[in-house]
Amino acid sequence: MYIGIIYFIVIILANTVGAISGMGGGVIIKPVLDTLHFHSLAAISFYSSVAVFTMSIVSTMRQMKNGLKLKIPIAVFVSLGSVVGGISGNTVFESLLRLFSDEKYVQLVQIILTIVTLLFAYFYTKIGNERSLELSHPVWYVIVGLFLGFISTLLGIGGGPINVALLMLCFGIPIKEATVYSIVTIFFSQAAKLVTIAQVTGFERFDLSILLYVIPAAIVGGFVGALISGKISSERVTQVYQVVILLVLLLNLWNGIQLFV
Repeated sequence: MYIGIIYFIVIILANTVGAISGMGGGVIIKPVLDTLHFHSLAAISFYSSVAVFTMSIVSTMRQMKNGLKLKIPIAVFVSLGSVVGGISGNTVFESLLRLFSDEKYVQLVQIILTIVTLLFAYFYTKIGNERSLELSHPVWYVIVGLFLGFISTLLGIGGGPINVALLMLCFGIPIKEATVYSIVTIFFSQAAKLVTIAQVTGFERFDLSILLYVIPAAIVGGFVGALISGKISSERVTQVYQVVILLVLLLNLWNGIQLFV
């Protein structure tokens, strides 16, 4: 029971910040649960996906209620790409688990790729966020969605800071709008991942009782985060985003070091 309570606290805090910043919470949940070592890598990835999937539903509904309008072509085509990316990312993740006899090597791959995406996101929002490619063709929307769905599912983080930064870079949209597209992308990529798990391996290998803590925490976190996001400025969202990136970067470095200590 105490493990469930710890997960409940972690997920509420992570998803609150994730909903504000558009990261989705998984980029915080995944490395924190890795540090705690309560479950296997596959189980942690699953719980993280359920948490951010639930958060994405609550947060998107709340954001739309706040009156934020989405550009339908971007939302539809990015989401379409993220579904394919979500399925592909989970397939590669399962293949890596079968390829390596020790799952710590898969975790190391995840940590390295997460650090790379964190650094990209941080430096883009810090020094280059006024530059964008202004892409507008639907093909680009699909390609970006596919990449985001793939990388976030492979890393087990649901969304991650790269979503927001890449959406801003490619389509020239402001950060508060990018956070909402990011969370919509998270919804579709994680839905695709969960459906794939259900069809390929099933959920029997996971302790599903943990979901009694994960899902309520994700709902509360998504609601509170969206509520706060609607009341703060874009500058404050950027500050939250950058601080979280630095903290998660340090946590991933720590986890990487601990794998070989």
